[in-house]
Amino acid sequence: MDVLTPRTLEEALEMKAERPEAVPIAGGTDLMVELNFDRKRPEAMMDICRLPELREWRHENGNVFLGSGVTYARIVREMGEFVPLVQASRTVGSPQIRNRGTVGGNLGTSSPAGDALPVLAAYDATVELRSAAGGGRTLQWNEFLTGPKRNAMRPDELILGARWKAGRGPGSFSKIGTRNAMVIAVAGLCLVMDDDVRTVRVALGSVGPTIIRATDAETFAVEELTQAGAWDDPNVTLSDDVVRAFGERVAAAARPIDDQRGTAAYRRHACAVLGRRALTWALQERRGR
Repeated sequence: MDVLTPRTLEEALEMKAERPEAVPIAGGTDLMVELNFDRKRPEAMMDICRLPELREWRHENGNVFLGSGVTYARIVREMGEFVPLVQASRTVGSPQIRNRGTVGGNLGTSSPAGDALPVLAAYDATVELRSAAGGGRTLQWNEFLTGPKRNAMRPDELILGARWKAGRGPGSFSKIGTRNAMVIAVAGLCLVMDDDVRTVRVALGSVGPTIIRATDAETFAVEELTQAGAWDDPNVTLSDDVVRAFGERVAAAARPIDDQRGTAAYRRHACAVLGRRALTWALQERRGR
């Protein structure tokens, strides 16, 4: 196996153009598991953890750009204003894994159980890709994620990072597993409420072939919040029946299967519970503000 060690993004793109079969590795928290169990044996790997262009995040004219090489530990330390992303990052593995693992790794692996992916979907993020020959291109998160552990990245491309609009409003990430961390989620949910554009976005992980947006639940929540006057008055609450109906719509969006981690029925039930909790937390946070 050849190991390529570029020092700049430009050099890495040139190497990827020459060796499109080279598999990028940053933290290696997913890839090394595949190698250790002999499930994957690439002809070449490209170490991209030293590329400075991938290791930064920044605000850009109302948007946020998160480089694919930013680790979960840095997200927890530096990005406290993005609560759902921080909450998801805290549930990833152990401290050692969070010190190495990256959101770019979640995107590259494209597993429906990737903890950061429901957050990016709820943020309605785009994924930025670049190649030496084709230059840069941008895909919406649902265009990038095409199936279980499949994505739309071309062989000569690298993931630069993700970008989303910085909104104003509460949000949360939660998941269900046999314990809080060091475990693949049985079900995960991210809810983001944007007070500026008056939207509610809900994304589900581990309950379908890829990340799922619960669009019917989103529309229902916006309509109920509007009818109740809650957008203008944060002290207005929603009835228990409305919150329960919201959870049912969240569960209806799931497309789970039975596997060793849980049954499809349990996953749907979990989505309903997570949905009710997330909406309740968001309303409580708005009242607290």
